[in-house]
Amino acid sequence: MRRTEIRPAATGVPGVGRVLVVIPTFNEADNVSAIVRRVRAAAPQVEILVADDNSPDGTGRIADGLARGDTHVHVLHREGKQGLGAAYLAGFAWARHRGYDAVVEMDADGSHAPEDLPALLNAARHADVVIGSRWTRGARVLNWPLRRLLLSRCGNLYARLALGMPVADATGGYRVYRAGVLDALDLESVCSQGYSFQVELSRLAHRAGARIVEVPITFAERERGDSKMSPLIVAEALWRITGWAVRDRRTAARQGWQAATVGRARWP
Repeated sequence: MRRTEIRPAATGVPGVGRVLVVIPTFNEADNVSAIVRRVRAAAPQVEILVADDNSPDGTGRIADGLARGDTHVHVLHREGKQGLGAAYLAGFAWARHRGYDAVVEMDADGSHAPEDLPALLNAARHADVVIGSRWTRGARVLNWPLRRLLLSRCGNLYARLALGMPVADATGGYRVYRAGVLDALDLESVCSQGYSFQVELSRLAHRAGARIVEVPITFAERERGDSKMSPLIVAEALWRITGWAVRDRRTAARQGWQAATVGRARWP
């Protein structure tokens, strides 16, 4: 895995500190320049890490050019396509090794509007995790067909009910994590790849007692390039959420049984 050199840090975001926006890419040559430019305009204090999975369309080379012209932009060249979850975990490790105070997840295709980033960073001043939510009051979803809308709403409702998380958009991938939360989570145990990766981190953060806040965003379907969504990603999410729910209930039942056993043993 080839890394760019360490650059001088940005000034930082007031109340948050040094912020790194991690943007995973695979065949995003049509989008990467525009998304980097929009992030730099919306939040000049942050730095950007383009984590490229050896895109055959030259995305990595374009990102290198952006980095040469801007000390706020860095590139992490990965060996090949290993999935969204692996790219974000690599980005988290890169950020933690260099002492950033917060890490942002953002898609490269423009569906996550960089113009919403200041609102997410403002919320991070008083939260451990901030989710840019598509399903809270004030949010907008643009250019999605009814099938995608229903799939997302139903999937998030299932995750919320099955896992008992007070999160409306557990699958949302526009997020801010404070470094303390990432340090507290067992990231080495995370194995999800598609949007179940976002559900898994939501579950871990919730179970760790993190303060999770949702901020409404405007989410728009990509205009250029191919979507990475597939039936396998949906199937992985359903399978993993069900597995976590069953595991959590078994753990709760076992703990309840143990507590009741101790109580009976102490009863005079």
